[in-house]
Amino acid sequence: MDNVIVIIGPTASGKTSLSIELAKDLNGEIVSADSMQIYRYMDIGTAKPDEEERQGIKHYLIDEVNPDEEFSVARFQQLAYKYIDQILRKGKLPIVVGGTGLYINSLLYNINFSETVSDWKLRERLKNEAKEKGNAYIHDMLKKIDPEAAAKIHPNDVKRVIRAIEVYEHTKKTISYHQKVSRLEPPKYNYIKIGLRMDRQKLYDRINKRVDLMIEKGLVREIEKLVELGYDKNSVAMQ
Repeated sequence: MDNVIVIIGPTASGKTSLSIELAKDLNGEIVSADSMQIYRYMDIGTAKPDEEERQGIKHYLIDEVNPDEEFSVARFQQLAYKYIDQILRKGKLPIVVGGTGLYINSLLYNINFSETVSDWKLRERLKNEAKEKGNAYIHDMLKKIDPEAAAKIHPNDVKRVIRAIEVYEHTKKTISYHQKVSRLEPPKYNYIKIGLRMDRQKLYDRINKRVDLMIEKGLVREIEKLVELGYDKNSVAMQ
């Protein structure tokens, strides 16, 4: 079974710099597992590594889609497997950097998304109900269907609440059930996991400095450019 390195850790813990150093030392290429860095035109606000920072190391799943395009964890998994296989065929070492926990888990546990569906009409109806009656209203709907999922998903995470309801409406089985069953498949690769930890206060200081640096680099102007391009708060990446 082929080896794949997976680097996980909180925001601003040094995942990007470590991944690049490992890629240089181990002849690797990097697959991003960040749910925001996949979007084009959103560089500063997502702490996306620029060309200089990448130091010539090939990166995948960065600048993959436009901010108004839907991008699901199922699509991430499909593309991540595709790019990991490409890297392996080159004789190089894939290094996955997270990022987003759900994206990482989709690889580590080889989650099967074959039974999931997309119902845009249902999503729109539930979005409207959340706007009219409040986020707690649709979260209560989920509580009645799937208390286990409701306990894990914050009421303000409307996108995930709606997704959980959507899965139940179409399969008549809860998303909690699907997640348990889908993890029965063995992983595709031998994952070597590296977890980064840091003193909490030091981490908070690093995050604060990162935000200040984003402002200095032009975060406000980046947002203005997105609006000029026609992307607003209703675009997928803005939610």
